[in-house]
Amino acid sequence: MRNAPGIGLTSQRTRSRMVQRLRERGIAEERVLAAMSAVPRHVFVEEALASRAYEDSALPIGFGQTISQPYVVAKMIELLLEKNTANKVLEVGTGCGYQAAVLAHVFAEVYSVERIKALLERARANLLGLRLANLRLAHADGAAGLQAAAPFDAILMAAAARRIPEALRQQLAPGGRMILPLHGANGGQRLVLIERSRRGFRESELDAVHFVPLEAGKA
Repeated sequence: MRNAPGIGLTSQRTRSRMVQRLRERGIAEERVLAAMSAVPRHVFVEEALASRAYEDSALPIGFGQTISQPYVVAKMIELLLEKNTANKVLEVGTGCGYQAAVLAHVFAEVYSVERIKALLERARANLLGLRLANLRLAHADGAAGLQAAAPFDAILMAAAARRIPEALRQQLAPGGRMILPLHGANGGQRLVLIERSRRGFRESELDAVHFVPLEAGKA
């Protein structure tokens, strides 16, 4: 793993500036801000892009995938925590492992699934030096979730679906929250929050976003 503390553009001071920008954009949950400050984002991008690691933008990570912009990562996790004492979370779309690492600083148990095996192995290598004992990765079809570890208090999906995968809906515990990007009729995408109660499911449409599409099966 590249030197996590870093110097210059990869330093803790640079991360602190990123966190300050998140505060200015309205992220108020201190657990999220502390996690964003703790995780070295530059470790999860190609060395050629390390100087851009703390910009508020998505960056390519290969395989047609991206690392989400810091604000979107922080916002989605903040929404999961609102009115929720979540302990166990499922992430759909491990990618390079960055968001999984942030989640592992917030939740007691984190499960993350990735359909592209080569990308999952890269995430394992990126995460190795962080020694996150509460994080478990699996090679799986994201739309199928992870039934063996269900139910989950929270589910976060990092790829845009045409509709809410029924398997994920059923793996959400009563009282739990799921956040995911969905394609709209006009071709755009919006974040959708799903809340499950004893009586059923409630959906709320939130901000416009742009994510890579959810693909079926394993690769």
